[in-house]
Amino acid sequence: MSKKFFFAVAFATLALGQAAQAQTNLQTFYDFGKNRNHFTTTLEGFYGDNWGNTFFFIDYDFNAKDADGVNQAPSGSYMEIARCLNFWQNVPVLGNFSLQVEYNGLIGVNQNFLFGIDYFLHSQDFKNTFNFKLLYKTFSKNIASSDIPVQFTFVWGMQDLFGVEGLRFSGFADVWGENVFNFNECFLLPTDAAYKEKADRKVVFISEPQIWYNVGKWFGCPNFHIGGEVELSLNFAGYDGFYARPCVGTKWVF
Repeated sequence: MSKKFFFAVAFATLALGQAAQAQTNLQTFYDFGKNRNHFTTTLEGFYGDNWGNTFFFIDYDFNAKDADGVNQAPSGSYMEIARCLNFWQNVPVLGNFSLQVEYNGLIGVNQNFLFGIDYFLHSQDFKNTFNFKLLYKTFSKNIASSDIPVQFTFVWGMQDLFGVEGLRFSGFADVWGENVFNFNECFLLPTDAAYKEKADRKVVFISEPQIWYNVGKWFGCPNFHIGGEVELSLNFAGYDGFYARPCVGTKWVF
């Protein structure tokens, strides 16, 4: 399941103490990863205001197959919504810090609440933006747990990469501690007593670097982008060890 986080260039105007321009986009990916080979759609939105900013996204995996192996319907959904609060945007040094509260949930599996701080940096022309986040992470009772419930997040956005207008490199990296159950060994429901017994104390890592090119500008449709991402994960979502899952996709900015 994909996880996107704060790709918007709108941080530039927000850092200048102004309400950021809202952006909503729809991404469609084809996942070439092992045992994947399905489409995923992501509806993503970023909205800034004088009190901070709000970000959300909703993922759908289209991987429910019939007896012939043909995809018939969505097989799962994951959503995330985060709010950064910053009433002190014009205060030197402190203006780069925001308070953050976040909710995320995977339908039928678990949910998390996160609380912490966000620190924002940017280049002089605001084409390169970076966010560092330190978050306390809660876990669904009787489903997941952690001895070190802390998440570190790094988010980046680099516009006009290598001087190529319309080429953007963005992404995030998350790392946290979680008592992970390995789905590779067997399948258990989170409510089964053996689930917790088989959970190992591990570090979980997930990163999704994306690259997009605004190909639509060449034919009068600047909303249209092509590109892709690679999901890099370690002990993530019940899969033990490291995985690299490439995707190709399109993005439409509304």
